[in-house]
Amino acid sequence: MSALVFACLDADTLGGVQRVTHTVAQGLAGRGHEVHVIGLHRARRPFRYVERPRYRRHVIHRTTAGPVGRVARRLADRRLRALFQRIGPGHVVMTSPAVVSRLLSLLPPDLSGIGHYHGSFEHARGTWHLGSVRRDWWRLEQAVFLSEDDAGLFAEHAMLPNTWALANPLPGWPGRTAELSARRVLGVGRLAGVKRFDRLISAFAAACERVPEPWELHLIGEGEELPRLREHAKAAGVAGRVVFRGRVSPRRMAVEYLNGSVLGLASEHEGAPLAVAEAAAFGVPAVAFDVSGGMRSLVASGRTGMLVPPGDVAAFAAALADLMGSAGERRRLGAAARAHAESFRLDQVLDGWEALLAHLAR
Repeated sequence: MSALVFACLDADTLGGVQRVTHTVAQGLAGRGHEVHVIGLHRARRPFRYVERPRYRRHVIHRTTAGPVGRVARRLADRRLRALFQRIGPGHVVMTSPAVVSRLLSLLPPDLSGIGHYHGSFEHARGTWHLGSVRRDWWRLEQAVFLSEDDAGLFAEHAMLPNTWALANPLPGWPGRTAELSARRVLGVGRLAGVKRFDRLISAFAAACERVPEPWELHLIGEGEELPRLREHAKAAGVAGRVVFRGRVSPRRMAVEYLNGSVLGLASEHEGAPLAVAEAAAFGVPAVAFDVSGGMRSLVASGRTGMLVPPGDVAAFAAALADLMGSAGERRRLGAAARAHAESFRLDQVLDGWEALLAHLAR
């Protein structure tokens, strides 16, 4: 069986790309594959995703991600070539356009390249990513995206003949579901500008005016936007109802989902956010902006949750108020969301990865 290598710019930071990488790596190693995870740089604040990894871990640079001098770059290239030679035949899964640009010229003939894009086409076309994908990814053996919609859009607009779609996996499957009786909306993610928690707070404030019961919005995460978001909640008149919970470890998130009734996601862009799939697995429906094919693969609007036009805070508030005001609607959508989330269970996603490897072996 050939080796499978996952390469990240930084493999050990607390983040969605890293979490998916370690989850898939551990799962495939558990199925008997030889798996390696490479971090090109060390993490500033390392997070251990797997207590007893069955895969091998490597860090190339001793420094955190950032500019690298020519001498350090040459030494790193030497380490990477030596590592690839030791690993032998197989595939290298490169988890971002930056990693593809960095590694493509270093791959030996017996290690084929797979690009794995964790964002959406909508995001890529607004950044340098689309140009990078268009320039480099046709040379890869396979280009993997988060949804069939995204794979089709990249095939058309980046002229890729080698697209494939694989969902991000849930790391586990809960045995219990939320009762959906708590008057609590959840917001999960880094408190960063792109996540637009200010819009979620504004929508929550507007929804509260339509719902007589006293609901709370719990924001789970940490980041540089915290002071501004506190001020925004105060200005919106809901400072007493917005609870900033700070960082909660992935292992403790089950309790948060069990105590929630609605998930709100107001990001400017998302690939296929794990928080939506996790909430769905606990039977918690989501209200989100319709920003990507990955989002649409997670939420079937009106059936498993609610999607509203990107940036339309008024529509978001109306959808949020509908769910806050109706336990029956929350339960209807939540039950359907959990059934839909079955397709993101780890075993099914690992089956997809093995189908990809079998396709490449033909």
